[in-house]
Amino acid sequence: MKLIRVKRQTRVEKRFSPKMGKLYTNVTYIKKEFLTIPVKTLHKYRETYYGEIKDCEECLLSR
Repeated sequence: MKLIRVKRQTRVEKRFSPKMGKLYTNVTYIKKEFLTIPVKTLHKYRETYYGEIKDCEECLLSR
């Protein structure tokens, strides 16, 4: 059994972009886990309608 592992999880979130307004998008979280307890979020990103991968820091959670 591994003590530390990296897990990837995708969920639908509501985001706000100044150019597009409110949008629902798939956000993927990459988390580090210790004995199945999440310790730290390493990275989170989203995929646009055109297939581009963007960092979640570019858009706000709400406005």
